[in-house]
Amino acid sequence: MRRLLAPLLPRSMRPEGATIPVVRLHGTIMPSGGQFRPTLSLASTAGALQKAFSYKDAPAVAISINSPGGSPVQARLIFRRIRDLAAEKNKHVIVFVEDVAASGGYMIAVAGDEIVADPSSIVGSIGVISAGFGFTELIKKIGVDRRVYTAGENKAVLDPFQPEKEQDIERLKALQLEVHETFIELVKERRSGKLVDSPDLFTGLFWTGKKGMDLGLVDALGDMRSFLKARYGEKTRLRLISAPRGLFGRRLALFGADREELAPRAFGGLAGGVIEALEDRALWARFGL
Repeated sequence: MRRLLAPLLPRSMRPEGATIPVVRLHGTIMPSGGQFRPTLSLASTAGALQKAFSYKDAPAVAISINSPGGSPVQARLIFRRIRDLAAEKNKHVIVFVEDVAASGGYMIAVAGDEIVADPSSIVGSIGVISAGFGFTELIKKIGVDRRVYTAGENKAVLDPFQPEKEQDIERLKALQLEVHETFIELVKERRSGKLVDSPDLFTGLFWTGKKGMDLGLVDALGDMRSFLKARYGEKTRLRLISAPRGLFGRRLALFGADREELAPRAFGGLAGGVIEALEDRALWARFGL
């Protein structure tokens, strides 16, 4: 309310110092919301981003990123939304890296006009990874017979309950190369003139913020509050932006559900959430976190 009334007040009564809206993007990147851990997707971030860029008098929008990566599609969608809003609202975007901005997390980070990291932050990992499990020996031991019927010879590609096929692996690698090339082009476009010519830059390796600055992946070292106050003045205020919520919040989805439906939903959500949490943990563990 104070921000809305400020333009109507006499200049002598207006609050001094710039107000910088801050959006915190924390979690693995995946299309659906996490049951046990925070996750990032276009759907979960669009509201907060729109709200942050609506601050007319803000000289910049600050984005704090802490993500080990995940879905390349969702990462690119978030990147695109940030850049579209920056162009539409004519805002300077400063991205601040917390513990890690790697893989898809770094893809989001390059949406910033500037990237600021802590010297010990982890940045980079410009590559593509696919991981899973194979259960062929397990189902043999417990006496399970896997039966798959398809219309189309490639409908059961990389089925975890069947032996791997060389042609399926080659097809997956070809897809990965295409996604990797898109990632590389995006980084080169956004970091044009800043990147150091290094043979390791796009191999999937990752570095500290300090080394990342030497490689041109990062523009400066520091923390958000100190950096913004040095840039816009000691009276600069940071305003954390959260996603808009409905009148009844997320609980609204439970109204009208039959009691008989809630138990299987809860059980299914719990089982899926455990797997999701394991996958999430594996992504963070790659960077020692």
